[in-house]
Amino acid sequence: MMNCELLATCSALGYLEGDTYHREPDCLESVKDLIRYLRHEDETRDVRQQLGSAQILQSDLLPILTQHRRDKPLFDAVIRLMVNLTQPALLCFGSVPQEPSLRHHFLQVLAYLQAYKEAFASEKVFGVLSEALYELLQLGWEERQEEDNLLIERILLLVRNVLHVPADLEREQRIDDDASVHDRLLWALQLSGLDDLLLFLASSPAEQQWSLHVLEVISLMFRDQNPEQLAGVGQGRLAQERRTDVAELEVLRQREMAEKKTRALQRGNRHSRFGGSYVIQGLKSIGERDLVFHKGLHNLQNYTSDLGKQPRRVPKRRQAARELSVQRRSALNVRLFLRDFCSEFLENCYNRLMGSVKDHLLREKAQQHDETYYMWALAFFMAFNRAASFRPGLVSETLSVRAFHFIEQNLTNYYEMMLTDRKEAASWARRMHLALKAYQELLATVNEMDVCPDEAVRESSRIIKNNIFYVMEYRELFLALFRKFDERFQPRSFLRDLVETTHLFLKMLERFCRSRRSLVVQNKRKRRKKRKKASVASGDAPYSPEELEAIWPSLAEQLQCCAQGSELGLDSAVPFDAASEVPVEEQRAEAMVRIQDCLLAGQALQALSLLRSAREVWPERDVFGAQDISPEEEIQLLKQILWAPLPRQQGLEEQGAEQEDEEEEEEEALDVVQVSEREFNFLDYLRRFANATVLRAYLLLLRSYEQNSAHTNHCVVKMLHRLAHDLKMEALLFQLSLFYLFNRLLSDPAAGAYEELVTFAKYILGKFFALAAVNQKAFMELLFWKNTAVVREMTEGYGSQDGGSSGRRLPGWSPEEEAQLRELYLAHKDVEGQDVVDTILAHLKAAPRTRRQVIHHLVRLGLADSIKDLQRKGAQIVLWTEDQELELQRLFEEFQDSEDVLGNIMKNITAKRSRARIVDKLLALGLVAERRELYKKRRKKLAPSSLPNEEESLHGFCQEDLDEEENVPEKEDEEEEGGSEAEQARGGSVLSAECLGQGLHQEGFTAPLLWLQNCLLRAADDREEVGCSQAVPLVPLTEENEEAMENEQFQQLLRKLGVRPPATGQETFWRIPAKLSPTQLRRMAASLSQAEGEEKLHLGLESKVPGEPGREEEHQKEHRAHALSTLPSARKENAGLVSPEEEGTSGGKEQLMMAPKKRQLLDSDEEQEEDKAPELGVPGIRKKKRFQIEDDDESA
Repeated sequence: MMNCELLATCSALGYLEGDTYHREPDCLESVKDLIRYLRHEDETRDVRQQLGSAQILQSDLLPILTQHRRDKPLFDAVIRLMVNLTQPALLCFGSVPQEPSLRHHFLQVLAYLQAYKEAFASEKVFGVLSEALYELLQLGWEERQEEDNLLIERILLLVRNVLHVPADLEREQRIDDDASVHDRLLWALQLSGLDDLLLFLASSPAEQQWSLHVLEVISLMFRDQNPEQLAGVGQGRLAQERRTDVAELEVLRQREMAEKKTRALQRGNRHSRFGGSYVIQGLKSIGERDLVFHKGLHNLQNYTSDLGKQPRRVPKRRQAARELSVQRRSALNVRLFLRDFCSEFLENCYNRLMGSVKDHLLREKAQQHDETYYMWALAFFMAFNRAASFRPGLVSETLSVRAFHFIEQNLTNYYEMMLTDRKEAASWARRMHLALKAYQELLATVNEMDVCPDEAVRESSRIIKNNIFYVMEYRELFLALFRKFDERFQPRSFLRDLVETTHLFLKMLERFCRSRRSLVVQNKRKRRKKRKKASVASGDAPYSPEELEAIWPSLAEQLQCCAQGSELGLDSAVPFDAASEVPVEEQRAEAMVRIQDCLLAGQALQALSLLRSAREVWPERDVFGAQDISPEEEIQLLKQILWAPLPRQQGLEEQGAEQEDEEEEEEEALDVVQVSEREFNFLDYLRRFANATVLRAYLLLLRSYEQNSAHTNHCVVKMLHRLAHDLKMEALLFQLSLFYLFNRLLSDPAAGAYEELVTFAKYILGKFFALAAVNQKAFMELLFWKNTAVVREMTEGYGSQDGGSSGRRLPGWSPEEEAQLRELYLAHKDVEGQDVVDTILAHLKAAPRTRRQVIHHLVRLGLADSIKDLQRKGAQIVLWTEDQELELQRLFEEFQDSEDVLGNIMKNITAKRSRARIVDKLLALGLVAERRELYKKRRKKLAPSSLPNEEESLHGFCQEDLDEEENVPEKEDEEEEGGSEAEQARGGSVLSAECLGQGLHQEGFTAPLLWLQNCLLRAADDREEVGCSQAVPLVPLTEENEEAMENEQFQQLLRKLGVRPPATGQETFWRIPAKLSPTQLRRMAASLSQAEGEEKLHLGLESKVPGEPGREEEHQKEHRAHALSTLPSARKENAGLVSPEEEGTSGGKEQLMMAPKKRQLLDSDEEQEEDKAPELGVPGIRKKKRFQIEDDDESA
């Protein structure tokens, strides 16, 4: 039902009385109101549908247009309204809707457009448009106003919209040579003289701005037309056309006669009780017995096991693409008009218009996908020129190597977009078909130039072919299109054109190679350069302590001379990289590494200069020394830097995102394209087509040999003959589906019309039965598609190709070699960080073996389950499917507010992938802007300023900088403090902990118990100093402590003490709860003390460390007396009081302990922290609370 406001507006336009239209006074305002209504219509296009159902365009707008032409404002407004009403339905809805209700609205709008097109098929309407356009074009460029240019554009758009409306084939039901609605529209356009105005716009240099509009209108005029047929209009029927028609009639006659003969042999239609039943021997029924046939014998030949079965329904997403364009012959007068238009267009407009359009495309002045009109015009008019009277000069603008390059570039782009943009794959496939047709016509025109009598034309053809055949991309194009052919998106017509184009290209290439002794072509080869990923050093110093002791005296002398000499220039030594993506504030650790490298290289002056420059850049926390540091303290600081096992890393920008990813440790392949030249061999190139993917495409086209043209069938057979005969690979075609097709062909009553196909089928079948007489396995090989290696094995003998192309087979595996192989595999299969097959190949002492041979023999011996288990990780890149991308997007939306987004996605995703692959895909889909958004969310800790400065260290700072880039936070749960009942429970647990501690002492866990006691005591001291508490992780850094943390009895002790185990999926380390008070922590630490265990540990340490015995005993007593609380004051007293002798004896033992990757507030796996603090003795070198300097006796 029409909207009341819309109805009132339409009524105010006017009325038609007879042939005269009387407009209302408010006609102009009503037209503007209708334009406004259309601008605000909803997604169902309700206004457009209501206007269509009321036939406003037929009953009001067209009469206004034809009878009130001189009212310029009204004429302009009506043109605007009609341009809006006639715009394509695809533009209105964006695409063909899939939802049923929207699809109904889409079809309704399309029906109204088809009614508009029929109403426009009037000479009077096009006469008015032609007259208005002619008057506007008469104006000079300086006389035209902006309104005039807009009106010209709107008239061209209106003609474009009307011609664009698709035909309603079911409603029209027109046959060839009959006038359809489109034909009547073209005839009205010709009678109005609009075609001459289009030719003028195409040829005039002053009207180049309308070139794309004109080309679009011309392409729609020649919709569904065949250029070859159009070129032969008016010349009588050609002999070739008559022969084609006779052949088609002969095929139909033979089939009809075969059907009559079959019906004559059939018996009368009597019921089965008089026909009898038969047992077919050798053909099993559902059970084990022979099949019983209840029909007459004349029906036996039509029997199949599929009778009565429900055909399997093909899902919509797997159905073959449908043909969208159907060629037909228009009425004769229309075809004559179009032929004359083509001839005149080629004579006067083609080169100029195509050059202008190409310029618009290259300068990006056109709209998206306008290049498709360019490619259509190239294919159509060059084909018309070739079929009419071949004159290369008429199409010289598009007959060049640049045109080949432009088409190939767009064809490759469409091909790649079809693979990536799966939702619009059908649209990209149609554009790719247009590009392929243009490429085919370019080749056909160059091929036609070879037989031109003009020598200059033949020379131009030779130059173009030389350039085309030289470049590798033109030769590889067809192989890529065959390998990625997908019948779900690409119709059968695309495959037909691809096969015909490939046939033409191979014929031209073969003839070009035969005309020359040798052909040199370009060869591009992708060489995979491999380099190891940068990995963080594990803390092992590149020099041993003895070597550092040897080089330090000379360095110390140089440093003293430099420190006492003239003032160093700080401008020359820049401690940071200004071009790096890493902020300057986070490059302190790298500056420390650079200072150490200078010291190791003996560049004392450079090291001292870098140290002072770094102090100027990063003065906070006195990491590089205080501002008033003395030269002696600078030398001591440089000594500590020299001895420190600093973490080294290449590519700091790579940190943080994939710290746990296994593939970050592997080799990274870089594709480097190497361009070279080589002599071309046609058979080697033809051998590239000998694969199953190409053969499947050819077989798919051959299945419809009845509908194919004779030329198409010839192209298919010629390619199969090249593979079978020229390459001697008849066995490549030994495939059951192809033999089934041959059987259908040979039993076809009209087989005489396909003589070439029948001859080739008999040739292949003869070769197969000859091979089957020698190789009985050939019958089983029919079930599989084959490659060239399998073909050689079928013909030359199985196993003949193991030794390579030379035919020399490697000797078998001897028992000694198998024993060595078994021993090497068992020895290296569990070693992490190396490839077991590469290790075996490096240690094999027998004849050289390939990786593939070793893998196959390991599987044959039963040492490995499958070949996939021994493949290199990360060697295969698995593409993301559309469903996997949707699942990843759904999981991201589900977990984007969680604390660990990436971890939750990896747990719930169906297709397991590495962390790096998931991160890269999230970035590619635009779900996250940067990798930092995927890091775990951290709760805020205490401010760094609240931590005591006395416990900061040089190495703690260095590791913190690297860890801040890693940005791997941990979850810290705040727990409430317990009441009196919790205190009583804690007391009971302490009593049981003493018993567990004694048992662990006896089992040899003395050192881990002392470490645990040390951690509890320091946690108590920290909570007293800071005044608040939080959960503290227990981080075992030694192998002994890690084994203890995995021991069940030790974990039971931790639970008795109240230490909380790590939360599932969020934490890694056990934690001292925040609710434990310092008194409780000291009480638990006291329950772990045992004199015997400490004595043993003390004696063991004393035997290892060549320190001073009295000093060590004193520190052990301080530990037992809980002297950690006095550690800061002890450090202040001992700072700078170390004698040179003590430095000499202990210098080889001082090391800065490496911190783990995870952040932590407590980092201690050693129990004697105080021994290190006096020996460092450098004021201003602070240590963050979560790290400590390793003891001399522990590092030994």
